[in-house]
Amino acid sequence: MAIEMTKPWRPLTAGEVAKLSGQLGVFELADATGSVTYIGFAGGKALYGLRSELEKHLGKSTQFRVEVNMQYTTRHRELLMAYRARTSRLPAMNEGNAPPLGRLSPG
Repeated sequence: MAIEMTKPWRPLTAGEVAKLSGQLGVFELADATGSVTYIGFAGGKALYGLRSELEKHLGKSTQFRVEVNMQYTTRHRELLMAYRARTSRLPAMNEGNAPPLGRLSPG
């Protein structure tokens, strides 16, 4: 399994988000160029899982991708650590509200 999310980008529109199920998992938001702006998750407290969490972000970014994952908190941290290892920072919308993170080992 690749540590980075590799799913294709989808437009962040109400119609596209409505197609999502109520499953738990992680998601990434990006601008029009594909630069990640936020990494989030839909956990057990999300009323309609990924769909309801992404509805909260309509209008904040232009595209998204999701990964259904029952270990969403671990996967969320893993995606944040991978992003930070690649760019030396966190996505703009995660700055100041990210959970405590470790460091990934090289290779």
